[in-house]
Amino acid sequence: MILYHGTNVDFETIDLSKSKPNKDFGQGFYLSADYNQAMDMAKTKVEQLETGTPIVLAFEVDEQQMAKLKIQHYSEYSEDWAKFILLNRRNSTHKPVHDYDIVIGPIANDRVGVQIRRFQDKAIDIDQFVAALQYMRGITFQYAFCTDKAIQTLQRL
Repeated sequence: MILYHGTNVDFETIDLSKSKPNKDFGQGFYLSADYNQAMDMAKTKVEQLETGTPIVLAFEVDEQQMAKLKIQHYSEYSEDWAKFILLNRRNSTHKPVHDYDIVIGPIANDRVGVQIRRFQDKAIDIDQFVAALQYMRGITFQYAFCTDKAIQTLQRL
C-alpha cells in the first residue's frame, strides 16, 4: 500500500517528537491514501506557516509488519470516532491518551476546534457533533502512525 504525506519541507527521517500532540488521532505521523488530499494538506501548511513549498512524500507500507501492530480502525463517521477525536484534541501533553500504534479513520473537517467548542458549550448534541465533523469533500481516510514501531513499517519511495 502506498500512502502520502503533505508537508512544506522535505525531510529524510520521521521524528514523532516534532508532531503536535493534540491532533485528531493524537501525536503521530499522518498520511493519506489520496494524493490530492495530501497535496491540499501541503498547501494548507505552506499558507499557515508562510514558509516552504508544497511537497507530497510517498511511503510504501510493509503490510505484513503493520498487521502485527495494535491498530484502531474507524471505517465510518460515528459517535465513537467523534469522541476519540475529542479525547485527542483535548490532550495538550505529549503523553498519548491511547496505546495504538496506528489509527485509521475518516478525516474531520477543517473546523474541528469550532465544533468542539459548540459541543462543549452544549450548543449541539453528539449526533450534530458527528455530522459537523464530517469532511466537506466527502469521506477521506487518514492514517496516524503513532509509535516508532509503526514508523518502522514505512519506507520512503
